[in-house]
Amino acid sequence: MFNSSEIRSQFPALGQKVNGHDLVYLDSAATTLKPNVVIDRITNFYKFETANVHRGAHYLSDKGTVEFENGREAIRKLFNAASTEEIIFTKGTTEGLNLLASSYGETFLNEGDEIVLTELEHHANIVPWQILALKKKCVVKYIAVNETGELEASSIDQVITTKTKIVSFSGCSNILGTITDVEKIVAKAKSVGAITILDAAQLISQKKIDVQKLDVDFLVLSSHKLFGPFGFGALYGKKSLLSTMPPYQTGGSMISSVGFDKTTFNDLPFKFEAGTPHVEGAVGTAAAIQFFTKLNIEDVFAHEQKLMNQLTEGLLSIPEIKLFGTAKNKAAIVSFNLQGAHHSDIGQILDQMGVAVRVGHHCTQPLLKKFGLTGTVRASISLYNNETDIEKTVEAVKKARRMLL
Repeated sequence: MFNSSEIRSQFPALGQKVNGHDLVYLDSAATTLKPNVVIDRITNFYKFETANVHRGAHYLSDKGTVEFENGREAIRKLFNAASTEEIIFTKGTTEGLNLLASSYGETFLNEGDEIVLTELEHHANIVPWQILALKKKCVVKYIAVNETGELEASSIDQVITTKTKIVSFSGCSNILGTITDVEKIVAKAKSVGAITILDAAQLISQKKIDVQKLDVDFLVLSSHKLFGPFGFGALYGKKSLLSTMPPYQTGGSMISSVGFDKTTFNDLPFKFEAGTPHVEGAVGTAAAIQFFTKLNIEDVFAHEQKLMNQLTEGLLSIPEIKLFGTAKNKAAIVSFNLQGAHHSDIGQILDQMGVAVRVGHHCTQPLLKKFGLTGTVRASISLYNNETDIEKTVEAVKKARRMLL
């Protein structure tokens, strides 16, 4: 059985007080807190294992290289990639998407080609494609979202056409929590010969992903969304596609040989990893994956869903509350507003009560504009939250109502 108390004890941040109150952390969609095993692993690396990896002629470099590549294997195993050659280390989801737009998009897209996104997307999965479209004279189209925050099935079929060359979409919305029908989107894209890119930043903590079974061409993720360190992530790509793509950045490590007149590039995955790598990122991510995969992901999901339902019920007991995103299949992310009050004011009052939420547009301005909004309050639940956290949050919102209305 899922033991919330035992889990909470592994996250030292939850032991602190904020403005005299026990911290209630409901901002996990922005970043998850870090467990002791990740903190200790990174600390140990800096204390005893600091060295640059690959080509070192000494013990520390050899050890660091092994641990660095163990991180790559941990990520490969996490979503069942066929080979570590298909795992490219990045700074995170955003860099992975920019790499694909730059390397794959600029190489293979032509004037008039279409790029399909969804209206749910984070800015990181919109802006790179808009820039690419301007350069290549392509067209960006969007799969529509209905009033519940779900993708319209008919829109998937209508928007993806024989002109579509790339379909890049989120597996889970960072603002509404909507979990998209990955299989349906991939199948439609495949039927017209388009390549697929799955933004798994939020999805990776919600359900087990098998890239070979899903047959996605590319996947991007960020470690800090999965209890790991900041500034580190991965891009998965099918070897057959990565092999055809030019380097994204150049410099050390990504070369095979350099002459004054010519340079040849390294093999996968190193062709896309220029410069000194984020070694502690790989080491910390391996520890985070080990922590997470020891748990039963279905039990974690059920725990978070129970708390989301509790929070939803509590918020709806407040007359002026308006919820956004009521998809049947969604992560434990609750976006709401208190009618008559500004979302930023609510966030400040909640912070005074020790409740950490996020306010603003959540890097989804086009979606909010569609709903006639400038921002929301977003409470995002993770495995370390409990029923007391939810009770305190509802009480804090009720206090905000009394103060603001």
